[in-house]
Amino acid sequence: QVQLVESGGGLVQAGDSLRLSCAAFGRHPSIFTMGWFRQAPGKEREFVAGTTWNGGRTDYADAVRGRFTVSRDHTNHTTNIVYLQMNGLTPEDTAIYYCALRRKLTVTIPLIPDEYEYWGQGTQVTVSS
Repeated sequence: QVQLVESGGGLVQAGDSLRLSCAAFGRHPSIFTMGWFRQAPGKEREFVAGTTWNGGRTDYADAVRGRFTVSRDHTNHTTNIVYLQMNGLTPEDTAIYYCALRRKLTVTIPLIPDEYEYWGQGTQVTVSS
């Protein structure tokens, strides 16, 4: 089983930054794709950013491109932590943020939630104006 645990959410003001973390525990594959999604009240879950296990490929939603950066922690090869650095936050970024893991690699980063097998519990990000 694979467990994903997000952290780093909170309440911030417009223009501030936050860094979300997603730690993978359990029998996860050494090669995987990690995606970040978000879901605002009354809206569907949407893709935010994604990366392959080695950071060789990344992708971003148009709404966050240039403001958000997804990366993997390469300082410790015994852990599997993926970060989402969020800069220039706006109230439109308010949502619950989820990380998700896909065991199989594809040519492109999957954008659809159903393409991912494992999900974290989510972390709330609230941006006030």
